[in-house]
Amino acid sequence: MNLTVRGQQIEVTDALKDYVDKKFSRLEKYFDAPPTSDGSVTLSTTRDLHTVEVTIPLPGLVLRAEDESDDMYASIDAVVDKLERQIRKNKTKLNRKFRQKGSLKTLFVEDPAGNVVVAEDAELDELEVVRTKRFLLKPMDVEEAILQMNMVGHNFFVFANIDNEEVSVVYKRNDGKYGLIERE
Repeated sequence: MNLTVRGQQIEVTDALKDYVDKKFSRLEKYFDAPPTSDGSVTLSTTRDLHTVEVTIPLPGLVLRAEDESDDMYASIDAVVDKLERQIRKNKTKLNRKFRQKGSLKTLFVEDPAGNVVVAEDAELDELEVVRTKRFLLKPMDVEEAILQMNMVGHNFFVFANIDNEEVSVVYKRNDGKYGLIERE
């Protein structure tokens, strides 16, 4: 797995880089073939909090996790644990999805009998939609969408962007600022 480690407001030492490589090598046991995509690991510090953000693009999905704590090494450990839980929780579904696309190849490791190795938290394996909402998308600009989102008290808002006539999403970030999601 090719990981790019970069720091924001922190110098990435060789010791930190080696620790990241060592911890993330644990994830390789979950894959049939080591992922060839380039993942990114961002280490940052804000006040006394050490944050680790990881994004690993894979064919058909993106693994992403984030953690912050008082210690950078503890944050790295927590992020790797979160990614392992994501993989264990979803690998049965993902392998089934890959087979249904007509390919016999799976993304994650199976046991010698051909069965997918089942995670210990298999009861979390089912995804259930408990509510569906339908609404008309009112054309508006990004600022109005942020105001609407704040008025309804949500942390995201879907709207028809008046600037590009596409469906967009604004969301509130953990740092208190706002993000915008648009289609490529």
